[in-house]
Amino acid sequence: MNDMILAALCADNNGAQRRKHEHYTRHSAFSAPGPHSALLDMLPSDPGGVARAAQALLIYEHAAEPFYGYRVPEARRGESHIRPMEKMLDALLALDDRPLSLARPPEKRLVGICRHYMLLSVAILRQHGVPARGRGGFGAYFNPGKFEDHWVCEYWKAGDGRWALLDSQLDEVFIRNLEIGFDIHDVPRTQFLTASEAWRRCRSGELNPNLFGIEFEQLRGLWFIAGNLIRDLATINGREVLPWDVWGAQPASNATLSHSELDFFDELALLTADPDANFDALSRRFSEDTKLRLPQTVFNSLRRRQERVFEG
Repeated sequence: MNDMILAALCADNNGAQRRKHEHYTRHSAFSAPGPHSALLDMLPSDPGGVARAAQALLIYEHAAEPFYGYRVPEARRGESHIRPMEKMLDALLALDDRPLSLARPPEKRLVGICRHYMLLSVAILRQHGVPARGRGGFGAYFNPGKFEDHWVCEYWKAGDGRWALLDSQLDEVFIRNLEIGFDIHDVPRTQFLTASEAWRRCRSGELNPNLFGIEFEQLRGLWFIAGNLIRDLATINGREVLPWDVWGAQPASNATLSHSELDFFDELALLTADPDANFDALSRRFSEDTKLRLPQTVFNSLRRRQERVFEG
């Protein structure tokens, strides 16, 4: 191939890659901090600093009492259902209006789950111009031998030229209690499987789909992975939903998938396997397919009711 043509092709590829990465530096409707932008500007932009900031501002709802000695009042459990970052910050500042750079005691942190740690991490990184996106999938480090429903931040590690996984939920308390032995700022891909990876490995027969889901709720199986495929697709497209938001083609609990449904999710798993390579196709599919596109109203499966994605 002519050297000039090769150089032009390389330049085009590099330019396309930069444009894709720039897309993930821009806030989504969910990650946008609204009037609180300046408060995020004051936070560090390195993965370690981002994780420490999230850990100092959030408390994981289901570990609050056993890990931190704080019993979450019933009146505060609704905080885990807050979707947009702006509303999360409103609630956090209502508890403690000091700068976000100052750590809060457990009772002054916003109550959330893994998705809230993911979204706050994504928001901080994007605020500083670092490409970041959420990923939905399954962690292998919560319940040995099982893969638990989980959400993490995926950020562009420029020095290595690759995407890395940041699990900012794993503070020193989690690390000690779960005996975590890996770098939480670069979680090994063997320890966190995206929904795409989980689906493809289960469909190939390599892994048992009944290992995937939520153990304490006894919600497990291929249908659960299929639901996460759609939520992961939405998250990649800047619709960082709650892990229990249900709409469109997501299967019912414990449903047996038909051949056409299996084919549908096989295709979706291939598309979401490499969001950069399939960037345009993922965006087009999400926006055009009514079975995938996020509607204005979703079913909150924990509250058992329809809710508007954005209130007001």
